[in-house]
Amino acid sequence: MRSALELMKTEAKDFAQKQHGHFIGGEWCQANSKKTFEVFDPSCGKAFTSVSLAGHDEVESAVSAARSAFTSKEWAHMQASDRAKIMWKIADLIEEHGDILAELESLDNGKPKSVARIADVALAAEHFRYYAGWCSKILGNTLQLSVPFMKKNHFHAFTEREPLGVVAQIIPWNFPLLMAAWKLAPALA
Repeated sequence: MRSALELMKTEAKDFAQKQHGHFIGGEWCQANSKKTFEVFDPSCGKAFTSVSLAGHDEVESAVSAARSAFTSKEWAHMQASDRAKIMWKIADLIEEHGDILAELESLDNGKPKSVARIADVALAAEHFRYYAGWCSKILGNTLQLSVPFMKKNHFHAFTEREPLGVVAQIIPWNFPLLMAAWKLAPALA
């Protein structure tokens, strides 16, 4: 019987077998410790690649890079419609590379490729589209307050929705692509 890795198309197989590092601040890097961990094909239990093992230094670098990106004017002050276009483009790219992503999801967690294609990949793309629509609809509220013991005073209150800052995501093994979309899309919106 052939392993799941052997049944994959070349592009997905080549990607899966690369040694992967961390994408921090727009660049790929390896752990300072040079430590890695093996990744196993769930269909046969054999290791097929290794991945850089993040430690304290990588977490600090990632948080610092995320904080810099958060405070930059590039995304925070971008027009809502432009953010939405980028999120739609992400959804389009997920769909365009859906077969490869489904193969990688199947190899990563052992689910059938057909399930990964229908559920994980399609729903991840739709999630980005859904939240792209929210980019221009995340608004505050305006209230006229009435205070019973201050009859002659009129008060005006408003809320403004602002992003909180850098957050961390813990992505479980069973739906990594979809769960990442569940967290990334609303944060980007």
